[in-house]
Amino acid sequence: MKIEYMKDSKIISIAPIRAQMRFPALQQVEGYWEGLRDGRQMPTRGEVDPRGISEVLEYAFILEKIAPRMARIRLAGMHLNDLMGMEVRGMPITAMFLPEARRDFQTLLGQVLDTPATVKATLTSDHGFARPKLEAQMILLPLKDDQGRTTRVLGCLQAKGTIGRGPRRFKIQSQEVKTLPADARPVYTRPVYSGPSEAPAVPRPTGTPPHLRLVHDTPSAEE
Repeated sequence: MKIEYMKDSKIISIAPIRAQMRFPALQQVEGYWEGLRDGRQMPTRGEVDPRGISEVLEYAFILEKIAPRMARIRLAGMHLNDLMGMEVRGMPITAMFLPEARRDFQTLLGQVLDTPATVKATLTSDHGFARPKLEAQMILLPLKDDQGRTTRVLGCLQAKGTIGRGPRRFKIQSQEVKTLPADARPVYTRPVYSGPSEAPAVPRPTGTPPHLRLVHDTPSAEE
């Protein structure tokens, strides 16, 4: 069901606002990533400190690229383990998706790592006996490694509903992709002087000015 309201004779959807209220963990992780980015295209993996997202750490995860459009889970919060009914660290992230949705997810992951871009996806789960239907959202935010390559992803997955018997896997209902602009932060270049003409030497004074003498530098009786 669409939820809309009128503003200046225009119909405005409040679905994004509703999603933020329903899945607040994504907003916190995205805000933390934006703070680290600070005008750059993206932050580095080394800048990510779990203490910065301690309130929503159970929903967060970090991916490592292992091949084009493929990544494995390096770190994951307990919410992801609960959804799968097992430890997910080391697993490919596609394991959390239904087989028919994995190709679409790989396309989104490729955009995150290669374009680069951020991705926010609305997900729905499989369901059946002892598996109530789940609603979820996932966000994928690219990170650079120590060599400056985009090979890491900071992510967040938050599901609503009774998890029931795992593993619980998802399909993609909708997605939002935002291409990241190039670095906006100016790069400081140290000036290089090619000779004395560009950096004239300043003559040094001989002796110590009276107002800069140390306590023990007292005048002699002859002065």
